[in-house]
This record gives sequence, structure tokens and C-alpha cells, in this order.
Amino acid sequence: MTTDVDAAAKLVMGERTQRRTPVPCVMVIFGATGDLAKRKLVPALYALASEGLLPEEFAVVGAGRSESNDDAWRAAMREGVERYGRVRPQDAPWERFAAGMRYVHYDMESPGGFDHLRHVIDDIDRERGTEGNRVYYFSVPPSAVAALAGRLGSEGLAHADGAPGFRRLIAEKPFGRNLESALRLNVRLHDAFREEEIYRIDHYLGKETVQNLLVFRFANGIFEPIWNRQYIDHVQITVAESIGVENRGAYYEESGALRDIIQNHVMQLMSVVGMEAPSNFRAETVRDEKVKLLRAVRPIHPEDALQRTIRGQYAGGIVDGTSVRSYREERGVSHDSLRETFVALKVDIDNWRWAGTPFYLRTGKHLPRRATEIAIQFRRVPHSPFGGQLAMMLPSGVLPPNAIDPNLLILRIQPDECISLRFAAKVPGQAVSIQNVNMEFLYRSSFDRPSPDAYERLLLDCMLGDPTLFAREDEVEEAWRFCTAILDGWRARPPDRANCPNYPPGSWGPESATEFMARDGRSWREV
Repeated sequence: MTTDVDAAAKLVMGERTQRRTPVPCVMVIFGATGDLAKRKLVPALYALASEGLLPEEFAVVGAGRSESNDDAWRAAMREGVERYGRVRPQDAPWERFAAGMRYVHYDMESPGGFDHLRHVIDDIDRERGTEGNRVYYFSVPPSAVAALAGRLGSEGLAHADGAPGFRRLIAEKPFGRNLESALRLNVRLHDAFREEEIYRIDHYLGKETVQNLLVFRFANGIFEPIWNRQYIDHVQITVAESIGVENRGAYYEESGALRDIIQNHVMQLMSVVGMEAPSNFRAETVRDEKVKLLRAVRPIHPEDALQRTIRGQYAGGIVDGTSVRSYREERGVSHDSLRETFVALKVDIDNWRWAGTPFYLRTGKHLPRRATEIAIQFRRVPHSPFGGQLAMMLPSGVLPPNAIDPNLLILRIQPDECISLRFAAKVPGQAVSIQNVNMEFLYRSSFDRPSPDAYERLLLDCMLGDPTLFAREDEVEEAWRFCTAILDGWRARPPDRANCPNYPPGSWGPESATEFMARDGRSWREV
């Protein structure tokens, strides 16, 4: 019998270039009436089916705790595909896809609360030939994940030795609230599913630019030799959002920016930027290198947290002529909350490649624009031969005398996926005037097809048994080990209530974040 590990091991780079279609399977979406199913999951599955990447026998079961029926759920999901999908529904293709859609009500508290689900899945196995292959997607609150996995195990719906087909679980972040809770959660999940059956999803890793970073680094001989401390001055990773917490105030009161973005999204990006070259492109080889990078991160001890990190909270104000509320005025937020909506920190990596080259990480709500990017700033030239020959300051990016900006490599993940390299060039004319110019690669103009949504890639990979772009348990634990020490330091030294909130909406965070970089003789890039 082929295992998940065997299947993943076969996905070497040559096979990844081929069109891949999984075996017939059933995807069960718990939380099927929620926003994620309507906005992302079903639109992604429909796009895959429309492009011939799913077998005709594929089926999707919506499992919810509210009463509904097949027709009502299909209608709600079609509305979601029409509104949010990359591929809009057409009558005949949609009818073929919808023929494999079912809805079931389940009850976590009732002894027979999963009987209907079991019967529906068994019927699909017989009618559509899915042969026991099942993917469970947990689009449920984090507090419900462990209990739901345990119930699937006790009901015989998780893995059973000798049973036909595969069982896989996709779990959404956050994976715990700190290191201790993450360890407990992994133990609970392993009671019902083996580690190779657990797919911890971070949609950032499904974005084309993140995937392309691996190709950019390891398929081009000109970049990898300079991808180290000798040539790179520092790295900045920014995840900026132009909106506030909106309707997620209650959730944000429990999480905050460090848990919500840094521990998962940003540290995953950092591990891809900093990892060593894998010997091959098998899933476990790639993930091993990411874990090695995370283990090389120098801890920020609780007593050092205030010197190595900056936290902030947005105030109320006017943005683009519109009045916006402060974080403390958001629904579900305490009127005297100290929860952070902005975080900046400096990360040092203690290995031969990166020693002495810091990584600066930041994320925040109500910043000037929505953008996610990785900025690789190279070292300045050791000596400029131009000296006084440079022209005086000219408008729009022309450098002042004796100043040559360092080269900068930008990998923009959203909203417009691209890779840009900044370098200096001579302005036409008799004088030697130097100006920054960019070479850019943009996905939307370089290829004759739109980039798929991140969920399309990740859902397909799970059905194929390829965990490369999913977080392994030791990745999650290493990231939490780093972040938990910061949380402990913050808890011991809460911010002064008189200085909270401490940045206006539409700004790049608190002034202390600018000073934080200035101490090192550097500055944040305005994305």
C-alpha cells in the first residue's frame, strides 16, 4: 500500500513540472457555512475542477452545526464562487461540479452526532468510486480543532490501519497560542492522525512569489553565490494592512499581531529566504532545511524583549478623508486594551550564512497600504570612484553627490506579485549623474495566464499527498519557541497605558519603530 510519505517522495522536481491530477477523493469541510468556505475553499475547488485538475469523481461535503440541506448549501456556494472566485461558474461546468456536493449536519455533543456524516461519505464512496480517500478541512475556531480531530478518531473516521484509501487533515492557523499549547495540540492531533497525515496550512506559502523564491534562489546560478552575509547587509520582511481589525476585534484581543502574523506567516517567509539549498526537492528535504534555519535563530530572552522588539496600537483619526476608529473602539475590544496591532523586531541568525546580517520583521494594521514584501538590501560598494564628479541633487530618485544607494532586491508577494532589482545607472548627458533604476518581473505581464489563488495550489497539493508547502510540527514548535519568549517578556513589562495607542492610522507605525532601525544606522523601506 502506498503511504503519504511514499507519494510525497516521488514528487521530485521533474514530476512537479507535469500536470498532476489526484486520485478520486472526498473533501469534508467542517465549518462549511462560514466565510472561508464561501470566499476561498469552494471557489478554489471549482477553479481546479474547471481546469481539469480534479477527477470527475471528486466530491465535497459541507459539514456544519447549523441545519441546512444540499440544495441550499450548493446555492450559497455558487453565490460565493460568482462573487469571489477566480473562475466564474458556468451552467454546465457548475452542474457537473455541484453533482458531487453534499451537506450534512453534525453534532459534537451527541453520541450519534457523526452518524449522518459517516453514511454520506460511505454513499459517496460507493456511488462515485472515491474508495475511502478523504481530506478533512477544519475551518473551525482554534479551540475546536483538537476536540474535532479526537471525535473523528473515536468515530473511526480518521486513519485505521488496513482500511482502504488515505485520511488527511488540513488545519488552519493559529496552531496553538504559545509553545506549551502547540505541544499539547500536536499530541491531541496525533491521537487520531499520523504526522504525515496532518497538513498545517499557511496560505502565504501557496502564493506564486513565495514558491518562485525557491526557484529564484536555487535554479539561477547568479544569485545563490551572493545570498549570504558577505554581500547582503540586511533583510526586511513586511506584512502591512491598510485596514483595522474590523469584525475580528474579539479574536484580536486573544491573539495580537505577534501571534496572528509573525509566528506563522512572517517566520515561514523568513525560513524560505534564509534556508540552505536542499539536496533535492522532496517535501521532507525542503522542510528539514526550513527547520534548521528556525533552530539557528538567536532567542530573544524575556528580559531583552523590550530592546529587541517594538509593539504598537493604532489610534483613531482621519485616513483619506474618512474617520476611522481606534483599536480600543472596535467591537469586541476592551476600552483600555493593551493588545498590539503593530510589531517590529530584529532577528539574528547564528549560522555561517547569516551571522551578522539581521532580519527585520514587521507587521501592522492601519498602515498606509496593503502590501507584503521581502526586501534584500545588499551592502554598499566599498569605494566610490565618482566622488565630486556626481551632479547635484536632481528630482525623482537622482542621488546627491558622493552617495550611491545600495542594490535592493524586492520580492513582492501582494498585491501585485513581482520581483524587482534596483541598481544604479548613469543619467544620459554630459555630467556623471547617477539614478536608481529597476529591472522588474511581473507575473501578470510575463505569463499569458492569471496566477491561481494560493488555496488552489495548497488544496491540490494536499490531495496529491505533497506536504512541501505545509508546516511540519517541528517548524511550528520552533517558531513558537522564539515567539513565546517575547510574549513572556511583554507580559512581565506591559506598556504604559498613557502611551497606548501610540500611532495614528495611515502611518508606518509608532515613532519608536523608526528609532529602532536608526539605532543600527538603517531605515525601514516604505513599501
